[in-house]
Amino acid sequence: MDLFRKKEINSLTDCSEHLLKCLSATDLTFLGIGAIIGAGIFVLTGIVAATQTGPAIVFSYIMAGLACAFSALSYAELAAAIGGCGSAYGYAYAGFGEFIAWIVGWDLLLEYSIAVSAVSVGWSSYFNDFLLAMKIHIPVFLLHGPVDGGIINLLAMSIIGVLSILLIWGVKSSSRFNTIMVLVKLVVIFLFIAVAVMEVNPKNWVPFSPFGWSGVMQGASLIFFAYVGFDAVSTAAEEALHPQRDLPIGIIGSLLICTTLYIIVSGLLTGIVHYSTLNVASPISRSLLMLGYKTVAGMVGVGAIAGLTTVMLVLFYGLSRVFFAMARDGLLPQFFSVINIKTRTPVRIIILCGLIMALTSAFVPIGDLAELVNIGTLFAFVIVCSGVIILRYTRPDLPRPFKTPFMPYVPILGIVSCVYLIFNLPWFTMLRFIIWMMIGMLIYFTFSRLNSTLQKSQECPAE
Repeated sequence: MDLFRKKEINSLTDCSEHLLKCLSATDLTFLGIGAIIGAGIFVLTGIVAATQTGPAIVFSYIMAGLACAFSALSYAELAAAIGGCGSAYGYAYAGFGEFIAWIVGWDLLLEYSIAVSAVSVGWSSYFNDFLLAMKIHIPVFLLHGPVDGGIINLLAMSIIGVLSILLIWGVKSSSRFNTIMVLVKLVVIFLFIAVAVMEVNPKNWVPFSPFGWSGVMQGASLIFFAYVGFDAVSTAAEEALHPQRDLPIGIIGSLLICTTLYIIVSGLLTGIVHYSTLNVASPISRSLLMLGYKTVAGMVGVGAIAGLTTVMLVLFYGLSRVFFAMARDGLLPQFFSVINIKTRTPVRIIILCGLIMALTSAFVPIGDLAELVNIGTLFAFVIVCSGVIILRYTRPDLPRPFKTPFMPYVPILGIVSCVYLIFNLPWFTMLRFIIWMMIGMLIYFTFSRLNSTLQKSQECPAE
């Protein structure tokens, strides 16, 4: 029983004959921005500033951004060298072998599905506020699940249904929709920056770090959620026109743009109002209302809806592509690896995942389960950073159009920073993650190992 049998690099790069290649470097960059800018900048910034960091939140964004940058450089090298097939899952298959690849893939399924469900609940709240402003009232029992005093979260369920249809329609259509939504939220962010620059009061930055350096680091652990999503760019490898060239551009470019915007927005936000007033779910809108900019505040609300929509779309897209890669490899039922002839998309996977996430968001309170997104992402980052180091020594001959600089220090720093952030998460989050992984291992040993296409090819070698 070979738990660590590896896929050849060639089989990873040559597995893209089924999905439609249509995404450019610009599409991939917008895909990354669509996944990253969402709940973090529109929700978390105010809460973290008010309770953890004060105006020093800019340093929290820098620290969390650096941790992501180390991992992003590692992702970029593996994406350029290996190319397609399921993001960190495919990289783990090449670097560590099948069992570790299964663990990473199972982890990514949790990360993306919980993230989409959690964000859909936040989206429903923002969209309900928008409907109320239009004097459209939805009964309260249709806005919350049973645990929260309602019957069903109809809005959360509906948006996942809409995104399912969009993804089934085709990746190019989904990409166009994502680009439009990204442009909307970028316009809103730049509008806030233009207004805030004129309203900054330096007195609001005093004291600059009321909670000390420990508060800055605790804030960085929470702020990390604002960066979740750039790794979803690598799941688009099979549909990228030039994956070896364009994936590094999309990964690093989107992270760089978003980090810059995060630092500017958080600095201005704490400059126009006192940080202690920002402990609300809509800090940007609230700060603008306090200054009398009602119209701009309303536009920010629209931008928040657009931002959360693209986060769900891109993470749902990433979920379906990881699921597809695992099903094609036989680690999940190959029934789901069928591609629709007309749309060139994995329709069965999209329908299954859409139903599960819609039901989850409709009836289950997400709450602290959202922290599973962080631990799942960080775990995948650790594997990717480790994979870069291992492949440098085991496959020195592998063509690398992009190389991680300062090897092995950059990936080592990525591993250390991610492990540090993992240990800053609550213990029950780790416990739930371990339980999920144990379920995954049970499935691997009872189904996946026996049905793996790699296993079957070794049992029946070609003559």
